[in-house]
Amino acid sequence: MSALQELSDLLSGPSRAIVIAQRDVDLKSLPGENLLFVLKMAEGSLAAGGRGGGFGERRVVRVALFRYQNGACEKPFDSHDDARVQKFEVPFHVARMPLTLPDGNEVMGYGVIDPELVAQFMGISGQKSSP
Repeated sequence: MSALQELSDLLSGPSRAIVIAQRDVDLKSLPGENLLFVLKMAEGSLAAGGRGGGFGERRVVRVALFRYQNGACEKPFDSHDDARVQKFEVPFHVARMPLTLPDGNEVMGYGVIDPELVAQFMGISGQKSSP
C-alpha cells in the first residue's frame, strides 16, 4: 500500500485519529510541502472533545508521520511502541477540521494546524524538522 493510500485510509477510516499538521490537509493535489502526524487513539477512546466533564481516555496507540512535497507522499516514521508513542501527547486544542482526500472528497476529522507542535513532534520522533 502506498503512503498516500495508507494516510487516506487512516483519515477516512472508522478508527479515531488525530491529525497534527503544518498546513491544511489536501491530499488531492498535494500542494507545496506539508508534514503531518497522525495519532491513532485507543479503540473506544473519548478524545478530541468527547471527554464529558474531563473524563475519558486519551491514550495514543500509534504515531505515524507523513510528508508530502512536490506531489509525492512518504511515511518516514511509524511507531506502535507504547513507550515511544506515549511521548506524543494529544493537545487540548484539537478541533474538527476538514481534510481533503485524494479523490477530492472532503471529510471532517479531528486535528490542529500547529507548525510549532509539528516541530516538537519531529524532535520526539527523531526526524529532521525541515520538510
